[in-house]
Amino acid sequence: MSERVIVVTAPQHVEIREQEPAPLRDGTFRVATLYSGVSAGTELSYVKGTNPLLSARLDPELGLFVPGEPAQAYPVERLGYMEVGQVTESATPAVAEGTVVAMAYGHRTGYLADPLVDRWVPLPADLDPMLGVYVAHAGPICANGLLHAAADVFGAGVRDLGDGVRGRRVAVVGAGMIGLLTAAFAIRHGADSVLVLDETSRRRDVAAALGCAVLDPAAGDPAVAVKSRWRRGPGDRGADVVFQCRGRASALHLATRLLRPQGTVVDLAFYQGGAGELRLGEEFHHNGLSVRCAQIGRVPRGLAAAWDRERLSAETISMVRECAAGILRHVVTAVVPFDKGPELLRDLASRTRQEVATILEC
Repeated sequence: MSERVIVVTAPQHVEIREQEPAPLRDGTFRVATLYSGVSAGTELSYVKGTNPLLSARLDPELGLFVPGEPAQAYPVERLGYMEVGQVTESATPAVAEGTVVAMAYGHRTGYLADPLVDRWVPLPADLDPMLGVYVAHAGPICANGLLHAAADVFGAGVRDLGDGVRGRRVAVVGAGMIGLLTAAFAIRHGADSVLVLDETSRRRDVAAALGCAVLDPAAGDPAVAVKSRWRRGPGDRGADVVFQCRGRASALHLATRLLRPQGTVVDLAFYQGGAGELRLGEEFHHNGLSVRCAQIGRVPRGLAAAWDRERLSAETISMVRECAAGILRHVVTAVVPFDKGPELLRDLASRTRQEVATILEC
């Protein structure tokens, strides 16, 4: 049986292609996809044509983007990073047939995996497999955000994910999937208060249902509201830490305005444009603030040995198991048949459809 793959052939052009499955070979295993989560940031950037890798490549040695040398060209065939599948064939003792695993291999109905190359996380039997879409990659992104907040306080002496939020006042800018999961992590790890800011009432309602305080940033000056609410002492008002989860420069600027002096923005957003709305000569400068980029490719310096991707996935399993009912009821706002995936991606990219978190079902 052929496998179906969602492919972006050009901006706003998405289709399903049939591919013959690769033959099972010694040391590999085959997965039949159950669910595939949709990222409204990374993969929609290919649908929109705004991903920076379409116009430049990252030099891995220098850590610099080289313009005019695209690292990615259309068609983009590996789209998405939140898959859950069941092992249907195995030629390796590493994984048994029937095992349900979380992986990141893109929107496709099947995949031939090599356990020496591909990362896979077996899901516990008591976890709803739909929640597994967050285990391999998306949840670890959020857990890594908390880890960066912890490292900001304790450096290499971090003991657990709660070290950066426990007993502290936390703001989260953006109530998309990443923002909501990050807020859930912060609540679970003992934050004194978690305030989520988003302009969309539907997303604020989801955050409230998860146990967060919410604020509409369009209803007056949100920074004045936050700093009127949270006071440590004279001239010391605002959030202890802000998780910035929206890919807009204006959102990063808002995050800096919410912080108490010498506070830190932990930035999990993916920016695809310029930063004309970011005013570094204002609050950032005068309040002595910091911004830490917390992308999944790097944990904080000095913590790699103790905090690998497997541990971040284990933390994610614990969180989504505890918050399962709330995530399935409120965060996952649409489950769409796989065959409707191209239409869904086009609608999300053009904003003719808005969802909090969407999952494709095979």
